[in-house]
Amino acid sequence: MALDLEEQEQLAELKSWWKAHGNLVIGVIVAAMLGFAGWRYWNVYQGNQAGQAASLYETLGKAAQAGDTKALRDAGGALVESYARTLYAPMGALVAARFYYDRNDLKNAKAQLQWVIDRSASDDLRELARLRLAAVLLDEKAYDEALKQLEAPHAAAYETQYAALKGDILVAKGQPAEARTAYKAALEKAGSQDAQFRESVRMRLDALGS
Repeated sequence: MALDLEEQEQLAELKSWWKAHGNLVIGVIVAAMLGFAGWRYWNVYQGNQAGQAASLYETLGKAAQAGDTKALRDAGGALVESYARTLYAPMGALVAARFYYDRNDLKNAKAQLQWVIDRSASDDLRELARLRLAAVLLDEKAYDEALKQLEAPHAAAYETQYAALKGDILVAKGQPAEARTAYKAALEKAGSQDAQFRESVRMRLDALGS
């Protein structure tokens, strides 16, 4: 069927517009398709990464229970080298740190904890690693280094643990007055929660006398 004059004009305008903007439209469509494909690929990739990291973390945990140092080292190394952005890497490092600490290998224990502090994306895991590192330094009688760890900025939720550990370090350092202040601060910040923790701190405070 022949087009009337108005339809011919509209068709001519469409052809003219497409000639001027067609490449841009196609480019936008292609970019959108690539973006969607990339998003799907990223989700699949992330899922694969998490799955592989979880498998290594399980292997590391079994190695720790079995006392297999080589298997633990291999799994831990693979986690931090290939899956550092997953939560399994810092969790694995914490397990490894405890493994080494229990075997009095404080050098490797500290290295694992420092990695978590430097690299973990989880604030909670970093706080836990810093507290454990300060405790290891206390065992080494590196009191000033331990206190320096506790001076780092930290979340309010961990203030009680930081204050209590600070008191322990000050007691070991021979500064009972300062330790008493730290223990009192821990009790004040603990509030009425965690009765067992409060009782533990109170016993340490009482041991210092009035």
